[in-house]
Order: sequence, then structure tokens, then C-alpha cells
Amino acid sequence: MSPAAWPSEGLAGLLILLTSLLVAGVAWHARGHLREQGVPAGRSHWLWPLLAAVWGFLTLIWLVSDLLTLYLALEGLGLCAVALMWLPGTPASRRASLYYLLASLSGSALILTSALLLYRHYGHLDFALLDRASVGDPQWRWLALAGLSTGLLVKAGVFPLHTWLPPAHAAAWAPVSALHSALIIKASLFLLIKLWWLLGPEAAPSLQLLGWLGAAAVLWGGLLAWRQTSLKKVVAFSTVSQMGYLLLLLPLMAAAEEGARQLAWQATWLLFVTHALAKAAMFMAAGNLVLAMDRGDLEGLAGVGQRLPLSLLVFGVAGVSIMGLPPSGAFVAKWLLLESALASGQWQWLLLLGLGSLLSAAYVFRVFAYCFTSRAEAPPCRRVPTHLDIVPLGLALAALFLGLVAGLPLLWVDGGGLP
Repeated sequence: MSPAAWPSEGLAGLLILLTSLLVAGVAWHARGHLREQGVPAGRSHWLWPLLAAVWGFLTLIWLVSDLLTLYLALEGLGLCAVALMWLPGTPASRRASLYYLLASLSGSALILTSALLLYRHYGHLDFALLDRASVGDPQWRWLALAGLSTGLLVKAGVFPLHTWLPPAHAAAWAPVSALHSALIIKASLFLLIKLWWLLGPEAAPSLQLLGWLGAAAVLWGGLLAWRQTSLKKVVAFSTVSQMGYLLLLLPLMAAAEEGARQLAWQATWLLFVTHALAKAAMFMAAGNLVLAMDRGDLEGLAGVGQRLPLSLLVFGVAGVSIMGLPPSGAFVAKWLLLESALASGQWQWLLLLGLGSLLSAAYVFRVFAYCFTSRAEAPPCRRVPTHLDIVPLGLALAALFLGLVAGLPLLWVDGGGLP
């Protein structure tokens, strides 16, 4: 695959299918979860139109190639995300959603300013036309790319611009956190990858810098996830860590070998899909555990292993994919990343893949250690209806066994569709 090629039809089809599956699953799970949580109908009824709007904006982002349209879709998606975070109506959710709004608006200002700079210089904002443009001072192009990249990194919550993300997830409803972590923040990374793939593949130093930023996210997010005392914050910082892997495509796509670029391309989108499925399942399972224990700290999980085995099983199956163990799609994706790093001579990413997996194992097993701790007086625990575990279990199993059928999503990723 040449750096200028973007197989929009196959990749967009795969992402639209993933979006439809996750939005439907979140809606189904949210209906029972909010009822069990005792959320008033007057507050929860706003969730359904917002989920439909999120699906529409995400679909638009996967499909279009005009920067102005993408900006408008990203803004609509961000406003829907802020509204979803606001829905619980608690002081914590209001503070977190306001912080999220301010961060999102700061990113939007950078994106809009940079897009206007490109338009002033080239007279259009279509990716294909921008790629073919050869007139003008290249310095304007790199300045605009820097501004666009910074704005998108803010919206994606990538280290060190991630400080708004953990509080937002901690205060939001679990189904909202599931959709936000699985897809909403990934839309900005999708645009960042598309931007550099089409407009800046020859800028090797900048791509290496973004790769090191991803490496820092993997390590810092994993370390903080291991240190958290709140279950939802463990999963939130895990998202910060896992997002870093997707940035590794950028330095690897600057490799001279076509095969290395191809492997990195396939690995990134397979990891994108696997993480979306696993992280949605993990947030839903965490929400079920918090609902049952009526508290969100890890200390409150004592004895859960015997009393809520199904919810804990879902969390563990999703954790296998997060750690990148076989037969998950993440295992295949990380193996492809490893092969790409070897083929391109970028050995530093091999160490990162190993350390990242070890940190993922550390925070997942730390949660399990609390769940199987015995106490003389176990915390009170309510029974969670089995139907609340059906959707997250299905998503976790899909992520787990995706590695066995990895050829199918990779066919889409390479520009095809259903065979």
C-alpha cells in the first residue's frame, strides 16, 4: 500500500459495522442498567437521541474526506459526548463535563484555525486535492499539520493532553463511558492518522515524535491504571494507555519498506476494532460491579469473585484482549506491529510492546486480587440481573476470538469488503 492510498470503502464499511454494533449494544445495556440504577425516566430519555446522533456523526467521519465536513462532524460528536457526560446530573459529572467541554473547545479552536490556514493557502479542504497540491510554501503546510494534530490529540485525550478523560469516565454512566472509550475519542485519532497518511508521510521526524508520544501514553497510562483505587479510573487510564498503540502506525508508515507499512496498517485497524469491543465490554462489566457493590473503589470488590462470577468473567475476558494474549485480535495486531518494527529496523517499539503488555497484566490482575480477597465481614452486595452481562459478554468474546478470524477484518482494512 502506498502512503497516499486510503482504502476508504473497505475501512469505512468495517468501522460503520463496528459503530452500529456498539451503539446498539450500548443502548440495549443502558436500558437495563439505568433502570437498575434507579435513574428517573425524565433524565434518561435524552440518552436515546444522543446515541442516534453519535452514530450519525461517527458514520459521517468514517465516510467523508473533506476537512470542513469532518470538522463539523467532529464538533457535533464532541457536543453529544459532553451532553452524555452531563446526563447523570451529579456535581462530579457536571464538573467533568465542563472540563471536557473546555478541552474540546480548545482543540476545536486549533483545528479550525489550522483548517482556515490550509484553505487560505490552497483554496480548498479536500484531502485528495490537498495531497496533490504542489504550489505554495511547504512551511504553511507543516504549521497547519502541527495545529491540526495538536487539536486532535486534545480531543482524543492522548498523553499528556489526557487530564480531562479519567474524571469524565469516572463520573459518567457506565454505558456512556463504554461508547466514549470504544469509539468517540477514537474518531479524533482516526482523523489524525488519515491526515498524516495523506498529507505528511514523508515527514519522518514529526512521525517519530508522534510515535514517542504514543509510547509515553502506553507507559504512563498503564502505570497510572495500576495505581488507581477506583475501578472505573483503572479502566479509564487503561484507555489512555491503549490509545498510544494506535499512534505507532505513524512512525512505522515512514519506513522505506512497503511490507513494513502494510503490516503496520493492518495491525492498527485490527487493534482499533479489538480495543473498541474489549473496552466497551470492560466498562460495562465495571459498571455492573459498581452497581452490585454500590461503591466504586477497589476495596469494595472484596469477595466479588464468589458472588458475581459472570460480571467478573466478562471483565477478565475483556482483560485478555487488553493484555494482548492469544487468541485475541490484539495478540494478532501486536504480532503484526512487531513484524513491522523488525522489517523497518525500528527496534525500540519491540520493547514498548513488551512493557505495555506487562503493565496491562499488572492492573488487570490487581483488580482480580481485590475481587478474591477474603474478609471476615464482606461488603454488602446486590444481585445484578443476568441480562446486564449478556451484551458485554458477547463483545468480550468477539474481541477474544477475533484473532482466529483476523483475515476477515483485514480484508476490509486493505480496501475490500465482504468476500
